[in-house]
Amino acid sequence: MFREALLVSGLTSVSTYIRTFESASWEYHTRPVYGWGDVGSKQKSTASWPAAFPVFEPHWQICMAGGLSTGWIDWGGKQFEFQNAPSYSEKNWGGSFPRKWYWIQCNIFESAAGEVALTAGGGLRKVSGLVENYEEAALIGVHYNGQFYEFVPWTGTVDWEVAQWGYWQMSADNNTHRVELEATTKEPGTPLRAPTMEAGLATACKDTCYGDLRLQMWEKRSDGSKGQVILDVTSDMAALEIGGGPWFNTWKGSSTRPQLLGQTLRVPVDVEGFFSLAPFLKTPGL
Repeated sequence: MFREALLVSGLTSVSTYIRTFESASWEYHTRPVYGWGDVGSKQKSTASWPAAFPVFEPHWQICMAGGLSTGWIDWGGKQFEFQNAPSYSEKNWGGSFPRKWYWIQCNIFESAAGEVALTAGGGLRKVSGLVENYEEAALIGVHYNGQFYEFVPWTGTVDWEVAQWGYWQMSADNNTHRVELEATTKEPGTPLRAPTMEAGLATACKDTCYGDLRLQMWEKRSDGSKGQVILDVTSDMAALEIGGGPWFNTWKGSSTRPQLLGQTLRVPVDVEGFFSLAPFLKTPGL
């Protein structure tokens, strides 16, 4: 399985649910604003350095958390032009998507002083081994004013409560900050195909780009409580998704790593240097 996804937001003049047409064409260019890390610094792996090895299934890398696209898309003979439309790009590859997952992405916020990009998600993903083993994993990434705020299990705790459809809530802590987000939608969602282990490419998820979202982030005081507010912004154009299953009820969970494993994941491993010495160990797709 290999999939690259590019989301261009702001094309609300296109109908809420678009019919299938025989032809589509496009021409546009994108100016990246945020990758996955601080602006001007070396970018990070979305799931730390083990993502470069056959440990997790699937592999997931956020390539561009925020960018600005200009050009046009022709959909069934109707052309839509756009300028500096907020954009997002990610890459997925491996055997299939997680057994069950959710996803939140937004880089269009009201009353934001500067460019803000949020990407969050979690899933029941496979861990390679002699037996079939799955783990619950989640993360939240916020880019703001050139800085990347990363909330991952190996630096803190990520909690979530996601309904079968219509409600997404996440919160997380790291050593210096706390983030909370809540998203809702009244849209029924659009069914989409996704790679599955059992049935190949199948209708396994649904999403919308018309979600209502509130994002809040604080600096933490020395006692761990909320201190100065860094962000408090809202949007009515958040991308929201659930997939896999079964979704019998609301999924509540928490993801964290033991201290020793967390310290291991924070070690600055030179993955490129390692593969230059042992290229035969490099995962296809990297």
